[in-house]
Amino acid sequence: MFTYTVSVTTGNQVFAGTLNYIYLTLVGKERSSDRTLLDKSWFERLERGTVVSIDIHVEETLGELLLVKLEKEKFLINDDWYCRSISVTAPTGDCFEFPCYRWIADQKELVLPEGRGRLPQDEKLSIVKECRHLELENRREKFRWNEWKSGFLMSIDANKSSELPLDVQFDTAKSVDFNLNAFKAVENLGLNKLESLFQSWKDFADFEKVFITIKNTESEYVMQNWTKDAVFGYQFLNGCNPVMIKKCTELPDKFAVTPEMVENSLDRGTTLQEELKAGNIYIADYEILEDVQPNDTDPSTQQYLAAPFCLFYKNGQNEFIPIAIQLSRQTTPGEKNTVFLPTDDEYDWLLAKMWVKSSDYNVHQLVTHLLRTHLISEVFTIAMFRQLSAVHPVYKLLIPHVRFTIAINTAARETLINEGGVFGKVDSTGGIGIEQVIRKGMQTLTYKSLCFPEAMKIRNVDNKEDLPNYYYRDDGMMVWEAVKSFVSDVVKIYYSSDETVQGDEEIQAFVQDVCSYGMKNCPNNGEFPNALKTREQLVEYLTIVIFTASAQHAAINFGQFDWYAWIPNTPSTMRKPPPIEKGKVDMKYIMESLPDRGRSSLHLGTIWILSQFQDNELFLGVYPDKYFTEEPAMEAIKNFRKKLVDVTKTIRSRNETLELPYWYLCPDRIPNSVAI
Repeated sequence: MFTYTVSVTTGNQVFAGTLNYIYLTLVGKERSSDRTLLDKSWFERLERGTVVSIDIHVEETLGELLLVKLEKEKFLINDDWYCRSISVTAPTGDCFEFPCYRWIADQKELVLPEGRGRLPQDEKLSIVKECRHLELENRREKFRWNEWKSGFLMSIDANKSSELPLDVQFDTAKSVDFNLNAFKAVENLGLNKLESLFQSWKDFADFEKVFITIKNTESEYVMQNWTKDAVFGYQFLNGCNPVMIKKCTELPDKFAVTPEMVENSLDRGTTLQEELKAGNIYIADYEILEDVQPNDTDPSTQQYLAAPFCLFYKNGQNEFIPIAIQLSRQTTPGEKNTVFLPTDDEYDWLLAKMWVKSSDYNVHQLVTHLLRTHLISEVFTIAMFRQLSAVHPVYKLLIPHVRFTIAINTAARETLINEGGVFGKVDSTGGIGIEQVIRKGMQTLTYKSLCFPEAMKIRNVDNKEDLPNYYYRDDGMMVWEAVKSFVSDVVKIYYSSDETVQGDEEIQAFVQDVCSYGMKNCPNNGEFPNALKTREQLVEYLTIVIFTASAQHAAINFGQFDWYAWIPNTPSTMRKPPPIEKGKVDMKYIMESLPDRGRSSLHLGTIWILSQFQDNELFLGVYPDKYFTEEPAMEAIKNFRKKLVDVTKTIRSRNETLELPYWYLCPDRIPNSVAI
């Protein structure tokens, strides 16, 4: 008689335990065990957070353990069970790990392969190959591609959160209804008292009455300093949307700025042409908003959009300041485009900057945030589930970085960006504008633009000496290199050569699925690899997936309340058209341009929600679920954490010297995945 000791761990989520009968069968290379009931007694059922151990006795040893079969049978009611993992100690003393981390619902049988990471070409036994094949076949039935809106990136085929596969739904404790939560946040922040405070905006002091109860250190700094040109410029380096600026070597044809207009802003005694040549001029161009239809969902409130140019100058004090703004792009003969300057009347210049920030906000939400982190991460996530087996090392590498991504995007499609959603209520691109901007954003979505170092080079902002104090770039590069080093360590463990990459049918199917299906509506989908030929290419690809879901999303999401809470600094919409003449703007016009009370309060509630870390947030490199079971891979994770600690120390040391610390890319504040 031989004894196998089996330990089964149930998850700690709400409702993770089960009253149902769970049967287990061990499958070895030589033979299988009898089907065995896991529960010893009524009082020792599979409760939440417990470990149940049983001994399975066999007449002959089973040989090398290959699989564990789990079967669930109804008892009284059919309830779901979340199995974390199973470990088996053989009579020889050898321990076999079977990671699960899945819900078991109505499946009659769930088969778990032994947990070592293996490429498909490593499988030699037909029983294991078949198990792997059936697993992916089942996943492809659950994770189907769908085109939510014409011309968008593909998404999951589910109309509501309850239709999602159980394994990608939110935990019971975490559900997101943006409409409900935004209104709840409005109440929690005391903004429901807004209407009783005053009936209309009179001046900026009215905003302070709202703001005083909800401020934090960063947002208070914004409130006190937002009119300063240097603070305006700083936000394009280190605010919520630090991806718009690029070095300007030649002025766009539609930009009517002249050297004479800006000569008073150039402090080196040089001309505009000389500063362009020296590399001290930068530009933010919102061409993407040209001809986009402004929000017309509320017949009682006319809303407006602009597609501005904003010219920046890195001056002799290394300040990054705006020196010219153009809000229109008139091409009709006889009509001029007004260029606003720092030397103009105070209100003219202030409103021009507010218009730029409003445009920036809308591009940030729809392109930088929604399209280039949320939607692209969902594409990677769906392809991973469809094409990579749970024992594939790349699946094990990526799974922590796709946690709740499909769930949060589905919730967004239900209550945030849908018709009648929060975006439609508060943003000037609401309504049909959302679809127009996303489709335009697809034009610039390229593979290289998702590669952080390449993105810096494309905009010609990669040189620290040319453009100092760009902490988004500096910290992003440190995190990118740490992630890349980790990915490289893992790839080297499992791929001995470039030929191994080429021979991995699952990884090739993964990138093919992304390119041909997930990205099929992207005009530049041909720039996305449809095959990987080298380990170096694989490392870059996986680094993009992890960095986008973690660091890039953190950089452009969690500062929203800091920078957007003071509404005059970044209006979500404008109720007056952009000025076309100078000298016509007064405080009354500015107040009438800003969002009304209702939109302001809903906007504040929404950005407050989006800026919050979740309970039990898992930050970069924190992997409580043990998908990898081999020592070399676990050592790679330890080394990754050490590198992240070093990056954190560097950032903390730098921040001690700054008036306004930059934290958004500090590893201990970067969640693993897009989950809010």
